[in-house]
Amino acid sequence: MKKEQLLADLTLLGQEHHIPSRKLETFPNQHPGRRYTVTLQSSEFTCLCPATGQPDFATITIRYVPGPRIVESKSLKMYLWSFRDEGHFHEHVTNVILDDLVAALDPVSCEVTGAFNMRGGITITVEAKYEREEGGRGKGRAAHQAAQAGRQARRRKVAEGGKAAQRRRND
Repeated sequence: MKKEQLLADLTLLGQEHHIPSRKLETFPNQHPGRRYTVTLQSSEFTCLCPATGQPDFATITIRYVPGPRIVESKSLKMYLWSFRDEGHFHEHVTNVILDDLVAALDPVSCEVTGAFNMRGGITITVEAKYEREEGGRGKGRAAHQAAQAGRQARRRKVAEGGKAAQRRRND
């Protein structure tokens, strides 16, 4: 594969970027017939507690067996940075990261582990896993995206219910 083909979809690599981004950039897997594992780890992940607004710190470990695409590490760094000022429960943010990686990569399998630092004397480690369904490419990815759409619809419904309850209290 030519260098131009490998780099065609990459806009962050080699550029000065100082703002977070939810864009996960990928490049073609040059060994699609080989089953191998890619492990990425960031000990600098932060988000906010959705209840208190206090910062939560974690080490995020990503392990995946590539399908057709590989995640570019600088875009992953900028992606993880994008959670810094957002309120998320640990369990939720770990699953969001997994969903976004599966959507971008269509991997054979993927696991995201969020090992969150101690707060109140308790550490939390969340492990979210994805395995492609038997029978080929994309079936698991489509199911994963459908599950993600369902979660978004439930969040909207909960938000609307909360607004309705607030209106009833105000009446």
